[in-house]
Amino acid sequence: MALHLIIDGYNLIRQTPVWQELDSLDLRWGREALLESLAQYRRAKKHPITVVFDGGAGLEIAGHRDYYQGILILYSHHGETADDVIKRLVARERERSLVVSSDREIMEHALRVGAAVMSAPEFALRLQLAASQGGHEDEPDDDHHATGTKKKGPAHRAPKKLRRQHIRLKKI
Repeated sequence: MALHLIIDGYNLIRQTPVWQELDSLDLRWGREALLESLAQYRRAKKHPITVVFDGGAGLEIAGHRDYYQGILILYSHHGETADDVIKRLVARERERSLVVSSDREIMEHALRVGAAVMSAPEFALRLQLAASQGGHEDEPDDDHHATGTKKKGPAHRAPKKLRRQHIRLKKI
């Protein structure tokens, strides 16, 4: 089962120096740079991706939905925030989703409903690694390496909820 990435667009842009600089010059440039990186990542990893942006009052994109190279882009309606849209999506997707945001309220909501979470800077680093390695990250899988003869029992095991989240995060 592919993990659905739900991304807080402006939060990720403003937590990543390169995109933040583009965003400060022109809001659209920051969005386009982010979407291009996500499209490259999606080609390599095949995860469904939804990016949510604030539509903002007076903008013609408010409430708009678009696609960019297979990535669903949502803009919040007038009177709602991107956070509201993300919370709704996560409540529907639950454990099938991973939320990318550094917004504490969104992260806590996602964890409450069983979704995995990743901070914006951590995900930006994963995007960068995937791009530099052509989408094939060679991370050591420390779950399969024995480090001695000491037995591990249930008392040494992380709670089931954390183990499940760890498994989902390894798929990114």
